[in-house]
Amino acid sequence: MEKQGLYGPVAAESWEKAAQIKLLICDVDGVFSDGQVYMGNQGEELKAFHTRDGYGVKSLINAGIQVAVITGRNSAIVSNRMQALGIQHIYQGIDNKLVPYRELLSLYQVTPEQVAYIGDDMVDLAVMEQVGLSVCVQDGHPYVKQHADLVTYIAGGKGALRELSDLLLLSQDKFKDARGMSV
Repeated sequence: MEKQGLYGPVAAESWEKAAQIKLLICDVDGVFSDGQVYMGNQGEELKAFHTRDGYGVKSLINAGIQVAVITGRNSAIVSNRMQALGIQHIYQGIDNKLVPYRELLSLYQVTPEQVAYIGDDMVDLAVMEQVGLSVCVQDGHPYVKQHADLVTYIAGGKGALRELSDLLLLSQDKFKDARGMSV
């Protein structure tokens, strides 16, 4: 049986899992961004972030659902973007994402069933296998998509994170009262 989400049908089991989430952990490249990294002649790095994703993250935080980031790359752009969104725990340059994942469980005093993780590639699987709701973006790696509880209808960097944010808020009856900001 399926529930009707804003972006399309959602399996009843995924909807039920989403209703339990108190902490969302996100990868960055391929989730917050489309995965592309633009490099300038002087070595500067540029990434594009979608404002709808920012609105969704702010809405989650304002509704009492915490958001954290674990990413393999290290970038000042990521630090600046996440701080602007109000994300307090940002782990960069991480090879083994299980280490900060376990730290976040303790920091937020949540069980694995109360955690969602959204990623797009093989490095994300270790954490995805541990959480209550594992999510892969629509344009993620095929193997990761096969092992996710939920695959978004929208691609990474194009609003996939907003889609997940809306689902979490809807499943918890917080959608209409949650307010974000297009940061």
